Amino acid sequence: MAYQQFSYLYDRLMEDMPYDEWIRFARQCWDKYGLPRTVVDLGCGTGSTAIPLARQGFEVIGIDLSEDMLAIADQKAADEQRKTPFAGGGSVQWLQQDMREWSIGRPVDAVVSFCDCFNYLLEEEDLAQAFERTFEGLAAGGVFLFDMHTPQQLHNYAESQPFFLNEEDIAYIWTSDFDSSRCEIEHALTIFCREGDRESGSDDALTDRFQRVEETHVQRAYPIDRVEEMLRRAGFRDVSCYADFYWKKPSEDTERAFFVALK
Repeated sequence: MAYQQFSYLYDRLMEDMPYDEWIRFARQCWDKYGLPRTVVDLGCGTGSTAIPLARQGFEVIGIDLSEDMLAIADQKAADEQRKTPFAGGGSVQWLQQDMREWSIGRPVDAVVSFCDCFNYLLEEEDLAQAFERTFEGLAAGGVFLFDMHTPQQLHNYAESQPFFLNEEDIAYIWTSDFDSSRCEIEHALTIFCREGDRESGSDDALTDRFQRVEETHVQRAYPIDRVEEMLRRAGFRDVSCYADFYWKKPSEDTERAFFVALK
């Protein structure tokens, strides 16, 4: 998936995403299973999870396939460090790698992956490979925590689309095409972004011209029990699943499944 243009709009479109809730869930998980020192964030995007974790004192390695996303993440981290240095020995570094083949050359205490990154792996073989690589990259007793859209959530998208946004500086039309046989959905986005300097905070810095960006994103959902089975086959000794940011068992209405796997 190409993010060259989309990456520069990503934070604007994702500003309402529950990053605080993902971090809260991770901290609750680590309170239960042991506080890590080193954390890998797979599919880190522009660093909206990795940077807050570094600020909390963790040594974070953000891994993403997109060079453009990582460039934005690096700039965000540098800007935050200039304002207030990370406390408690916290740090963050960025690596451009495929989550199916990631490696930092040493075992880590925890791996996280939020915002349904694993749904972008469209074949079971790819998902299994990513799980196996993560098992290999964790230290003994390490914790793997990630979320995925459920099949129910993709059904919800298909039934609710199209989606629209119309704001002063940005607008989009978002349609979805659902393949029920594979539980796979293709999202087609046409985004119109007002040109100019948004960081200045002044409307005068924006022009009356809009840039048009076309994006296609494909995700596949897998049954929860199948994901759990794949994690066990990868070697994880203790696998559990929870629903929608809460420590409760998933139901048929669960939209976002949270998996916790221990090495």
